[in-house]
Amino acid sequence: MKPIEFSAAERADISARIQGWFRDELDQEIGRLPAEMLLAFFAQEIGGDFYNRGLYDAQAVVAAKSDDISEAILGLERARR
Repeated sequence: MKPIEFSAAERADISARIQGWFRDELDQEIGRLPAEMLLAFFAQEIGGDFYNRGLYDAQAVVAAKSDDISEAILGLERARR
């Protein structure tokens, strides 16, 4: 599986949000480097789990829409004479 990668801007944004979470929820300050290391850890260790959940959710949406299309097509059937 291809590793999850973020652009420099995305990493900076996510790291800032991690720092904010630590500050707001744990009342602890962490630097940019520890925040980026935590991001890298999550991306490597559990990122695939979140990615797969997104795939499963997308697959469920596609399956539901496919059922809707099948029902709509059946609704177009005309009665035989």
